Amino acid sequence: MSPVNSQKWRNWAGNQTATPQRVVSPASTDEVAAAVTAAADAGQTVRMTGSGHSFTGAAVAEGVLLRPDALTGVRSVDTATGLVTVEAGLHLHRLNRLLDDHGLALANMGDIQEQTVAGALQTATHGTGRDAAGLASQVHALELVLADGGVVTCSRDERPDLFAAATAGLGVLGVVTAITWKTVPAFLLRAQEAPMRWDEVLGRVDEFDEANEHFEFYWFPHTEGCLTKRNNRVEGPAAPLSAFRHWMDDRFLSNTVFGAINRLTHAVPATTPTINKVSARVLGARTYTDTSWKVFTSPRTVRFKEQEYAIPREDLVPALRELRALFARRDWRISFPIEVRMLPAEDAWLSMAHGRRSAFIAVHVFNKDPHEDYFRAVEDLLTGMGGRPHWGKLHTRDASYLETVYPRFKDVRALRDELDPGRRFANPYTRKVFGD
Repeated sequence: MSPVNSQKWRNWAGNQTATPQRVVSPASTDEVAAAVTAAADAGQTVRMTGSGHSFTGAAVAEGVLLRPDALTGVRSVDTATGLVTVEAGLHLHRLNRLLDDHGLALANMGDIQEQTVAGALQTATHGTGRDAAGLASQVHALELVLADGGVVTCSRDERPDLFAAATAGLGVLGVVTAITWKTVPAFLLRAQEAPMRWDEVLGRVDEFDEANEHFEFYWFPHTEGCLTKRNNRVEGPAAPLSAFRHWMDDRFLSNTVFGAINRLTHAVPATTPTINKVSARVLGARTYTDTSWKVFTSPRTVRFKEQEYAIPREDLVPALRELRALFARRDWRISFPIEVRMLPAEDAWLSMAHGRRSAFIAVHVFNKDPHEDYFRAVEDLLTGMGGRPHWGKLHTRDASYLETVYPRFKDVRALRDELDPGRRFANPYTRKVFGD
């Protein structure tokens, strides 16, 4: 275990910082347990960070910050059962390549693969899917270090309540040190991306959702333009984008040019509607077939801030119409598209899709732009529909609200009282979210 002198920590977007009293880089579960025990002896709190892709203060450490950089081992790969156990600090992009080498894959993913596996899981990272749910539904077992330094394993069969609570548990029940994933045989996805007008998308969203394994779309504010994405399994053969087309679309246009656009709209906000209209008009259709994780994920180099809420699936179209009406009433200039995804119901107690089929609406701003008025108005709209905030994305909700939209929220709090009565794993964010 490598102790490091106190140093400032900053997340990817640059909107969260911390200066912990101590930074430790454990290389094993035993070293995590030792760090937790030492922190208890010193009266310090403990938080493990990931790669800093959360926009909330979920990873902010006041006492001891655990960095999982050395906790990246692959413990086992069983191709017969699809069970794969890896340590908490392994990044998703490394997990994807590992699984691919063994003919395996995750059934569904979000679009960013820079997170650590534990960081992505603990904030309930998800993708979009008709049948395949988010990361929380693809876990077979967890290894945790508890507040007393003990190490436990939980699953649907072993300590099932702890498993249901801790799978997307924000690290408040214990430090996740290893995850056993329930994977599927590797598969190809055929990606169909096409521009479409707002009215057509909203008029056909149920059709698209029912007809495709993975459907999502983006609306460009101040315009009629949307970009739709439909991903479905195919037998093959693979027909990936050419290296040049991938560079042009996903590197140059989506990152380099988009970054320049956001710097311009940040400097001159009045140009935003015009630029968005141009962006929406120049969107081109494309179809390709590739390995699943290469379709699910995309490079993201333009830094931003994000808020996302999950609402009941049946409320999606009314929510979007009211959201667009907000733009007509507010003097906003928003350069980032609004993202819409769907997910089936999940079992994890703190999954945003717990117990109900859900639609997710995500709003973004350039990381240098103000977000407060925009995010708060959208939040007011979506909480009026029983919306649940993404744990890793900006929101203002506290325990008094959250217990009204999560049926098992009080059960999580009771389990936390049992396992961590001294709040060894607390920080300002968890104190607000859980009420103590």
